[in-house]
Amino acid sequence: MGPSDVSISQPAREPIPHWASDEPFDPGVTEQLSPEQERYYMASQWRIMWWRFRRHRVAVVSGVILLAMYASILISEVLAPYDLHTRNIEFIFAPPQQLHLFHKGEFVGPFVYGYRYRLNMENLKREYTPDPAQVQPIRFFCTGDAYEFWGLFESRFHLACPAQGGTLFLLGTDRLGRDMLSRILYGARISLTIGLLGVAVTFILGVVIGGLAGYYGGWVDNLSQRVIEIFRSVPNVPLWLALSAILPVTWSPLLIYFGITIILGLLDWTGLARAVRSKLLALREEDYCLAARLMGARPRRIIGRHLLPGFTSHLIASVTLAVPSMILGETALSFLGLGLRPPITSWGVLLGEAQNINVVALYPWLMLPVLPVLIVVLAFNFVGDGLRDAADPYR
Repeated sequence: MGPSDVSISQPAREPIPHWASDEPFDPGVTEQLSPEQERYYMASQWRIMWWRFRRHRVAVVSGVILLAMYASILISEVLAPYDLHTRNIEFIFAPPQQLHLFHKGEFVGPFVYGYRYRLNMENLKREYTPDPAQVQPIRFFCTGDAYEFWGLFESRFHLACPAQGGTLFLLGTDRLGRDMLSRILYGARISLTIGLLGVAVTFILGVVIGGLAGYYGGWVDNLSQRVIEIFRSVPNVPLWLALSAILPVTWSPLLIYFGITIILGLLDWTGLARAVRSKLLALREEDYCLAARLMGARPRRIIGRHLLPGFTSHLIASVTLAVPSMILGETALSFLGLGLRPPITSWGVLLGEAQNINVVALYPWLMLPVLPVLIVVLAFNFVGDGLRDAADPYR
């Protein structure tokens, strides 16, 4: 018996299980989604960005701080306890008054102690000491110094005022006896808005020039890149100083304000333009861009409708990070005496009055305007980080 005659019995194979339905396909039946999934799939892009942004706790808190600070500039006159130019000549270089709630174990409410003043003849320094006998309760929703609300009408309404015949210097006074808290609140209106206007100029120039260079290429790209290289080859601070120095001294404070804004915007657009150019060079080769060109779409529509939304996250991050740089630029120029000048009041102007190191050593509260600058810069950085993560489609 040969090998071919030997029959080897093999075990019977079991059918492989499958999970496909044996029922006929019905295109009208769709998979049932949970309410959460359906809400997410039906949401718009901006709503999804908002949901992602809310998960970034630090960015949300920073956004609330920024909204509060920008809302305060609308009613700076009401929030400030004194008018911008009110001088208290009896309280020059007065230190900050401490806020109290209880006096001799009894609840009085928010109040400050009045100052006792003497001139130290050894070092000619003004010395102020709190006088417990002078209890000066703070008045709320009261009438105080007269002011013109946005230059439209005159009013005397304030959120908080000093006691009748008393003082309220929560952040001290300067060399002319002006309240530092009131001047910081007024200065926020200039410093915060100059950042927004400067970023608007930067955004328009960066997107337009970078978009044209990235979409067309060729001589347009070469020309724009050479101009950008010229701007970036000169250090920013000396260029700021040179351009600020050519502003005529006869200009009004309003023209100086807009001049500084234009200068800051003209010198900060190069980074955004290069980023837009590099993105458009890559995105213009995509199929959807070619399809738009074949359908007869104009370059302006292709850039604005199809290409720019492809890197919205980068644009948002660039804009939010550019605002603090504008504020720091204005602060630096005003501190050096080549930016905004009195009677305009900004945080940079306030810091410029504290250049003398001897004055700062004796009256350190004159450096308090640096605190809102730090808070705004950090808040914008955190908000930019949160918006960048929220707008990232690949996150």
